[in-house]
Amino acid sequence: MKKVILNREDIKDRLRKIASEIVEKYGSIDDIVLVGIRTGGAYLANRLQKEIFRIVSLSPPVGILDITLYRDDWTSLAPAPIVKKTEMPCSLNGKTVILVDDVLYTGRTVRAAMDAIMDYGRPCKIELAVLADRGEKNRELPIAPNYTGGVWDTSSEETINVYLEEQGFFDNAVIEKRGTLESGTRQEEKG
Repeated sequence: MKKVILNREDIKDRLRKIASEIVEKYGSIDDIVLVGIRTGGAYLANRLQKEIFRIVSLSPPVGILDITLYRDDWTSLAPAPIVKKTEMPCSLNGKTVILVDDVLYTGRTVRAAMDAIMDYGRPCKIELAVLADRGEKNRELPIAPNYTGGVWDTSSEETINVYLEEQGFFDNAVIEKRGTLESGTRQEEKG
């Protein structure tokens, strides 16, 4: 089972909506830092930066966060988890950090990201922007997005996978049966 919930244009529209909401809420983006959670969130943070620039002709800095060692299940991931680079463009002290991720499910990834953020400074505020929210019934922690592209209530047998151009796919988000990986259509498959 595979159900497309967002196509390329939908993703673009949802990111524009999120960018507009951020700009409307803050007016000035001087103290905003976008921090994308590796991997999908990092790509979306860069796209969100471009959408904000389109609106106000200014770009908030973008950081990329690897949360591998902050996860509460990192020891069960692999004998030697692969830790990728975290890149912060500036000190986060006193900044409004907007964490960006592709999908919000249990809230555990976001909790790990917040723990990691504290190693890079003390922001005055942390907010969350996600492309797809799997709904509150799936949440294990009291975490909710400030900005979202949409909410899809899914069962525990389902997952939402976001496939992006930056990963070699055609942009889309799909609800799939759990355990189905990389069933997105790669760009080279369709020419």
